[in-house]
Formats: sequence, C-alpha cells, structure tokens
Amino acid sequence: MNVRHNRNSIIDGLRGFSLLGILIANMLIFQYGIWGKDEMGLYSLSHADTVVRMLISILIESSFMPIFTFLFGYGMIRMKESLESKGLKPKRYLSRRFLILFVVGALHAHFLWEGDILSFYGIMGFFMLLFMDRKPKTLLVWGTVLLCLFSLLGFVPEDSTDPAAKEDQARMEAYVKQTMTVYGTGTYEEIQHHRATEDPLGEDIYLLVAMLFIAPFMTAPLFLFGMYAAKKRWFENPGDERTSYMVKMLIFLPAGLLLKSLKYLLPGYWWSGGGELIGGNLLALGYIFALAWFCSRAKSSVWLSRFESVGKLSLTNYLLQTVICTTIFYGYGFGLFGKLGVLVGCGVAFAVYAVQLFASPLYLTYFRSGPVERLLRMWTYFSITGKPKLRTDSQDSAA
Repeated sequence: MNVRHNRNSIIDGLRGFSLLGILIANMLIFQYGIWGKDEMGLYSLSHADTVVRMLISILIESSFMPIFTFLFGYGMIRMKESLESKGLKPKRYLSRRFLILFVVGALHAHFLWEGDILSFYGIMGFFMLLFMDRKPKTLLVWGTVLLCLFSLLGFVPEDSTDPAAKEDQARMEAYVKQTMTVYGTGTYEEIQHHRATEDPLGEDIYLLVAMLFIAPFMTAPLFLFGMYAAKKRWFENPGDERTSYMVKMLIFLPAGLLLKSLKYLLPGYWWSGGGELIGGNLLALGYIFALAWFCSRAKSSVWLSRFESVGKLSLTNYLLQTVICTTIFYGYGFGLFGKLGVLVGCGVAFAVYAVQLFASPLYLTYFRSGPVERLLRMWTYFSITGKPKLRTDSQDSAA
C-alpha cells in the first residue's frame, strides 16, 4: 500500500511541478503570441526582460512540456496494466481516452487559445498504441534513436541571405504586428477570426503534410521513455532507488543545461543552436530525476502535497490557466497583450500558479477529481461513475 502511495506521490508531484514550468513558458505566448514570442525584437524589452527571456529559454522552454509528455507515456502503460488486471481490453478504453483528449484540445484551440497541446496528445496517443506491447528494451532503443536522429535537425544552418528567407521574415513580422493590435484591442470574435484565418508561414500544402508526418517522430522519445519507465517500475520504490535518481539527476541536469546554453555561450556559430533540441529533452529527464530524488528524501511535505494536488487536477488547472491568462492579456479582457514585459509576466505566472497551489487541495477536500478529469473518465469507460464496468463470469463465457 505504501509503495502505491509513494509512486502516485511522485507522479502527481511531477505533473503539478511541470504545470508551473508550462505556465511560465506559455506566458510568453499569452503575452506575445505563439509566433511573437520568437520575434521579441519587435517589442521594446528592457535589459531585465532580455535576461529573463534568456533564462526562460534555457531553464524552462522545451524542457517542461517533455515532462508532461513523459508522464503521458508513463500513465498510458499504468492504465493498460490496470485495465488488464480487471479483464478489460486496454486498446478500446485508451482509444476512447485519446479521442476525447483530441476533441477537448480542438475545442480549446478553436475557442480560446492557439497554444493548445491536448489535441496533439490525443493524436500521439493513437500513434503510441503501436509501442504499447513492446518490450522495455525496444522502447528504450527506439526512444534513443529517434532522439538522436531528430536532434540533428538543429544543426541545419539557416541562410539569412536567401531571398525566400527574407520574404518569410517580412511576412512573419507583418503577422506579429497585426497580432499585437488584434489581440490587444480586438473583440473575442476578431481574435478568434485572426487565429483561424491568418497564416504567418505561407507554406504550401505538401510541406505542411510533411511536417505533420514528422512531428510524431520528433516528440516520440519522451513518450517512449515514459512507457519504458512504467514497465521498469522506476518510481515504485523511491527509497531503494534514491541513489539511482541522484546519479541520473547529476548526469542529465548539467548535460541539458550546457547543451541549451550553447547558443548563448557561443553565439554566431551555426552549430551552437544544435544542442537545444536534444538538450531540452535531457534537461527534462534531469528535472524528473531531481524531483523523484527530492520526493524520496522528503517523504512528507505540505508543499509537496500541494504540488500533488495540482497534479491530480492537471487538465482542469491547465485549461483554467488559459481562461485566466487570456482574460488578462486579450482585448476582450484587460487588454494587456505585449504591455507588461517578460519579468512581470513571470510574476503573473507565479501568482496564477500560487492560487492553484492553494485552491487545488481545498477543492480535493470536497471532490475526488476535477471536472475535466471526470469527463474524461466518464467517456473512457462509458460510465456515469467514471469507473470501468467489470466483466462478469457469464460475459467471459459468452465471449
């Protein structure tokens, strides 16, 4: 019983912890737009904002969403094993879950915010079904090969003198400037129309299809590593695995930080940005093992318990972050889009998360799960109670 509690504590704590980093990274999108966050030269940033933007790039971006990705793969295997122990067919229930994730994400992206990730997770879930019954070694090999292979994309130099590249940059700058006006002063309908119709890339359909085909393979490594971790029972005995957590933490944290810092330590070299793709994933693994090591030592902590509560309500909290932040920054709310600066934006992120850090355990004293989590369970199991209907002996005989 204690093993299960410890395992869940680490996983829920990781979910809660990752939501803080995800919110800080997403705050750039809430403040500047999904494309504007990479065109910060168009905004008047102070020196402090420039430094904070660099720190977010190194410490946060591309390293906290992979934690959530890892946990998605981990949870997928755990759910499979739970369903099998009840005599149920995992693929049927997992497919339903991935479908509802896709639908919720698509609605989130269409009606509220273009930075949604849930719909992509829904699609990736179907893709990862191909690996669900593979051996742990197979998952590890595939994850490592894909991580190394697609990290090479970061070493492809960009030719800024190419006329096509200059045309693309001009189109992007025009889009970002238009977004500043529309998102900062527009009505809900105007913002939604801009989000749905404007194209900052101007890419042809064949390239977009190619990108959609490649994307699952680029993000697959952390899904696979999470599935591997679940099959190897990484977090079931934290006390016994404490030394292992520390060793992995001391390997992955420095490696990830160094690789992600190369473009700032050695600017001007085309290859200096190549470490960012692989470094983001390595740093994510470092964070995972760091928190697992901390949990194995802390055993019981009020703050750790709060992180766990946020993690138990991860989907509800994630969507609430969108509602709160779009209200703060978009024209139909307070209209602060692009006006606060990166440093103040981080302060807003911490304030929003602090509210969730205290509200989540309070909510869980009255309810067992969040509304979005309950909806997912009801659809997954086709049950009002949100619990699977176990097969009876007569059903098994008939089958």
